[in-house]
Amino acid sequence: MAPALLLTAGLGTRLRPLTWVRAKPSVPIAGVPLVRRIVGWLRTHGVTDLVLNLHHLPATITAIVGDGSDLGANVRYSWEQPKVLGSAGGPKRAMPILGSEPFLIVNGDTLTDLDLSALLSDHERSGALVTLALVPNQQPLKYGGVVLDSAARVTGFVRPGPDAEGSFHFIGVQAARGAAFDGVADDRPSNSIGDVYDRLMARRPGAISGFVASASFWDVGTVADYWATSTALGSGRGRHARVNPSADTGRSILWDDVEVGAGAVLEDCIVVDGAIVPAGARHRRVVIAGAGPQLTATPFD
Repeated sequence: MAPALLLTAGLGTRLRPLTWVRAKPSVPIAGVPLVRRIVGWLRTHGVTDLVLNLHHLPATITAIVGDGSDLGANVRYSWEQPKVLGSAGGPKRAMPILGSEPFLIVNGDTLTDLDLSALLSDHERSGALVTLALVPNQQPLKYGGVVLDSAARVTGFVRPGPDAEGSFHFIGVQAARGAAFDGVADDRPSNSIGDVYDRLMARRPGAISGFVASASFWDVGTVADYWATSTALGSGRGRHARVNPSADTGRSILWDDVEVGAGAVLEDCIVVDGAIVPAGARHRRVVIAGAGPQLTATPFD
């Protein structure tokens, strides 16, 4: 099976304040860090040779993935310093470590049940340099879209809104060949969609293909999306969480080493690593961080 690059270097700006504490791929989903879920999914499809790129809060990723051996994988790392290199620059930097092609590129915030063997077979059949995994865009006002021609060749990308009606939603998994990144510098930030892929399509029609699947996917793009996905996939409490028996945490998400005092009531909250919720506190739909005078409660919609 092809090797895979997990794009785990990003800043996760839309997921702040959670990503002030952990890199986005290491946030827990129903008690299991997102990146471990992704590695486990790849392993079930026979993908065991993995490269993770690192930039933002890298220790929060390496501490829970390590060399991948406990997940049945061989994990290596591609470092991006002092700048994060983006969705095109990152693969360019990692290509010498990946070592073979085609390779998979998987977004570090992707949760899906996509059939990877079917994606790779379609990629080989099409002769494209890049094949994007797509599903019909059911929420065009929320998600931008990918436009295909009758031969499933990508002809453009559109922003959220009326133009995205009838388009396809890219679910963060793609198969690629190194030639797609010819001319991309490995020391300067550059993105694929909206930059490198657009120029590649203009220069070589058919270079970018779409594989339309019926796969499910779960969104963790914003704090509200994260909360909805995590709670939908099950319940989970972080390590060493201490919750007073008289406290009511309901469906709230508790990360590692948190403490919830007597009589506290938390309704649909997210309590991040090390936070201490004082006795008698009442919160609804907030991210709770810190303790004492540094305690913060940031609302999310």
